[in-house]
Amino acid sequence: MTAHTDPLVSTEWLAARLGDPKVKVIDASFKMPGVLPLPAEDYLAAHIPGAVFFDVEAVSDHANPLPHMYPSAEQFARDVEALGISSGDTVVAYDAGGWVAAPRAWWMFLSFGHADIRILDGGLKKWTAEGRPTEAGKPTIRPGSFSAKLDPSFIRSRDQLVANLDSAAEQVIDARGAPRFEGSVAEPRPGLRAGHIPGSRNLPYNELIDPATGTMKPLDELRQAFEQAGLDLGRPVVTTCGSGVSAAVLTLALYRLSVRGSALYDGSWSEWGLQDGPPIATGAA
Repeated sequence: MTAHTDPLVSTEWLAARLGDPKVKVIDASFKMPGVLPLPAEDYLAAHIPGAVFFDVEAVSDHANPLPHMYPSAEQFARDVEALGISSGDTVVAYDAGGWVAAPRAWWMFLSFGHADIRILDGGLKKWTAEGRPTEAGKPTIRPGSFSAKLDPSFIRSRDQLVANLDSAAEQVIDARGAPRFEGSVAEPRPGLRAGHIPGSRNLPYNELIDPATGTMKPLDELRQAFEQAGLDLGRPVVTTCGSGVSAAVLTLALYRLSVRGSALYDGSWSEWGLQDGPPIATGAA
């Protein structure tokens, strides 16, 4: 990874470009259902100057009963334009510091053909810890002009993952915590079975983050974590989690390790874990 190819940018990098009209900052903070205050309320209370709120729930397919599934290219373009973002802009995504949804926003922009998307390493947590400025309230937004075209290779469907049970052409790695992966605790979303996709590996996404600084761990530690989880970095990988959000943390780490061709299972356990869903496994990987 070089500074040019690494999707992560530092707080110093962003601070130096805050006044650039071509650099658009999005707050993509996300929380599990029922956790208060809502991310949008946190955003209104304090955000990086000029940042707009990228609502993972809103920028999704509202006709699908599953949570925050990918929208159409037309909807993504429309929603992003409403945030004041144009196709020629550099977009920098951050979240509150828990590394839950900024990588999801990054992967969505890449999926829809916008390569100039970065992630603020350490997010708002590191930004504020360094005493950098924030502002409150909603900024005035001038609509942008954005074109989007989905590259379907970036995501996987349930049918593709079911077919993969027999072929094992792609490795599957789950970003949920070990108790949820093993099926020893109930899922936070009511009505779902407990366990994991048969044959999948487990690497909780928070193990890739330095808890002291909120930044992503160095590349050698990322590589070691995947290898210890039983992943072959030379083979295709599909990431999964509870609802297709935190899985993108693993996708980001793989991308930073120069692994290309990885994909995200958009439905994740919210779909696979349904009562009438495909086979499940329990216990350790």
